[in-house]
Amino acid sequence: MFRAATIALSLGLGALLITPPLLAQSPHGQPMTAPAAGAPTLPGQDAFGAIAEIVRLLEADPGTDWSRVDLERLRQHLIDMNEVVLRPGVKSSPVPGGLAMDITGAARTERAIRAMVAPHAVELSRMSEWAARTEPIPGGLRLTVTARPPEDAKTVALIRALGFVGLLVQGGHHGPHHLAMAKGEALAGHRH
Repeated sequence: MFRAATIALSLGLGALLITPPLLAQSPHGQPMTAPAAGAPTLPGQDAFGAIAEIVRLLEADPGTDWSRVDLERLRQHLIDMNEVVLRPGVKSSPVPGGLAMDITGAARTERAIRAMVAPHAVELSRMSEWAARTEPIPGGLRLTVTARPPEDAKTVALIRALGFVGLLVQGGHHGPHHLAMAKGEALAGHRH
């Protein structure tokens, strides 16, 4: 169920990145149109595309308070996301009812792990099928995710199959979180 929802959300967000908004207006009041036939539509880099999407949303919202907008905060967060997805070492071990993952790195990667994994565990625990917790370890955090109830063999298998990176993408909070961050809004439990 979560896998299907995540795939649908990812496809929907991906479509936003590659399909220019046909009804949006530029900051100059001119309608934005699709690129000419044969013109590239992909932004060329994922963080660039994520920021471009947020900028389009902010520009389309007449209520945007530009004095509070903080795109650098979002950029730093996206750098941390890159660190957490691509650079840490991850050692996974089955535990009763789920999986324990030691996520470690050095320097910026360790800081990104500490800044991002603990708040994500809170988001995972808000989902009805699993519970998540973190504890500090040298160089990072241990993330433990278990099924609710721990005897649910199907959910246990899902947790173990997803592993760290699959669990990291769970939930629908990422896009709204990025928009709130760019708007300069406070985010409980997040360093960014």
